[in-house]
Amino acid sequence: MVFKRRDRRAIWQIVLDFFYPRGGWARAFEYVKHRVRRLPDTPPKISRGVAAGVFVSFTPFFGLHFVIAIIIARILRGNILAALMATFFGNPLTFPAIGYVSITLGSWILGLPQGTSLQLGQRFGDASYDLWHNFLAIFTTERIDWQGMNVFYDEVFFPYLVGGFVPGLVTAAASYALSVPVIAAYQKRRKKVLRAKLDQLRKKTSPSRDAGD
Repeated sequence: MVFKRRDRRAIWQIVLDFFYPRGGWARAFEYVKHRVRRLPDTPPKISRGVAAGVFVSFTPFFGLHFVIAIIIARILRGNILAALMATFFGNPLTFPAIGYVSITLGSWILGLPQGTSLQLGQRFGDASYDLWHNFLAIFTTERIDWQGMNVFYDEVFFPYLVGGFVPGLVTAAASYALSVPVIAAYQKRRKKVLRAKLDQLRKKTSPSRDAGD
């Protein structure tokens, strides 16, 4: 196949690359920024896509960020590819801060006890245990119990969903405001460089044509 990797990565390598890409996070961020700026579209449309991807990073729908980013980008008439790449804003380096702020703010809005964000590990563990235990219970005589999942929804997922809306909207708006002039300036400079190269190419070919005439 044309796009198939020659060196197949092991599962552990795929997981490691997700948490720490080859070349480091600085290089990964630079690559995404470079690709976004070179997209063949207008600055406002690309920036709307960026805003959509950034906003999705503040939602707790892990595993569905790409799908939701595409939907929001289409609604905003933004660049879909820019939206997909902008979901990179949410990564293992930023998710702890995003999760802490979102859950803390959401708990405050909903009037829930503070400090839940400090027990994320336990809540995720209880929810995961419920999923696995209840799956096995289908084939055994064990009793199905969703207590851990219910606590996870009440103290983590729903506060995360509510609390992530405000910082997500603010960050998305800021990313749009910053992206429009930056992308516009980059595209203008790139056009100027390409025009200069084209003029040089024309000057090189002009003498040969004159000599032929």
